[in-house]
Amino acid sequence: MAVPCVRVPVEDGEATRQRLADADLVDADYAITGDDDALYIPVTAPESVSDDLDVVEFDAPERRTQTTPADILGFDPSYERLGDIVVVDEDDDERARDIADAVVDSDIPVETVLNRASKIKGEQRVRDWDVLVGDSTETVHREYGHEFALDLDAVYFSPRLATERHRVIEQVSPGEHAFDMFAGVGPYAVPMASAGAEVVATDVNETAIEYLHENARRNGVGDRVTAIAGDVRDVVSGSSRADRSDGVREVTGEYEDWADRVVMNLPHTAGEFLDTAVALAGDDCVLHYYDIQHEDGRFEAGETAIRAAAEPEYDVAVETRHTVRSYAPHEFNVVLDVRLTRR
Repeated sequence: MAVPCVRVPVEDGEATRQRLADADLVDADYAITGDDDALYIPVTAPESVSDDLDVVEFDAPERRTQTTPADILGFDPSYERLGDIVVVDEDDDERARDIADAVVDSDIPVETVLNRASKIKGEQRVRDWDVLVGDSTETVHREYGHEFALDLDAVYFSPRLATERHRVIEQVSPGEHAFDMFAGVGPYAVPMASAGAEVVATDVNETAIEYLHENARRNGVGDRVTAIAGDVRDVVSGSSRADRSDGVREVTGEYEDWADRVVMNLPHTAGEFLDTAVALAGDDCVLHYYDIQHEDGRFEAGETAIRAAAEPEYDVAVETRHTVRSYAPHEFNVVLDVRLTRR
């Protein structure tokens, strides 16, 4: 459709657009369009454009704005996206289905909409779901340049922790030994390997370990990740089986005194594994210890527990006390970055 536009040389486009915007003359219903020689900036009132600018009629395309669920519902619903899955958390079934319908009718690329039907439960750390749209709980989630295949019906994964995971990954140095004690599908393990670390990752959820193998290969770090299905305490103190692309081998406590970095992302019960973390630690090792604590004492209990497990064999220095997110009223998910230095 031909609409009034200011025609300017390409090199003057941004300055002219800003000038017209300052005068509230840019027509937001149409897109700014260019060719080899000029930009065409749609304007709302051509008669108000300064005489030193050239106003012409030009066939500018209508600007297409993305329709969001909030546009459809009239309120901003809470949801998370993992790949092409949208997750809602609604107690009211009718409200959940209204949100699901709005998500599908919006411009969000989605194949499945799930509603949380239970809390995380059991050793496998999985939950029940109500499938509101679609028929698959499997997806590929992208995070900071990495891809993670996963099935939400069979494994635990939280996109809310992406920033925290990236904070830890940025501390990893090439060549270091990193041990992820509760690895899931590999959102710590795979990026640590991409950063150049040799990584050992354990999880009691065998399906998660299968996905971890796939994700290591998918991200080109299969040769730097050893993924072991089983309780990390058994891996360190006894024997376990490690499934690798080159076969199945026995692991018999070979990781004692091995690690330069240990990730302990099991906030409710990580304290039960501190003796194992200390056994893994080499002469100089950083623990990333995750915890859930009341707002009035977020870090003291974790620090006390780490000192009890590591001293006097190690000097214990807390390098970071960091609140990751709110977990429940007056409770917070926190992390301690703690350096253990053998005496």
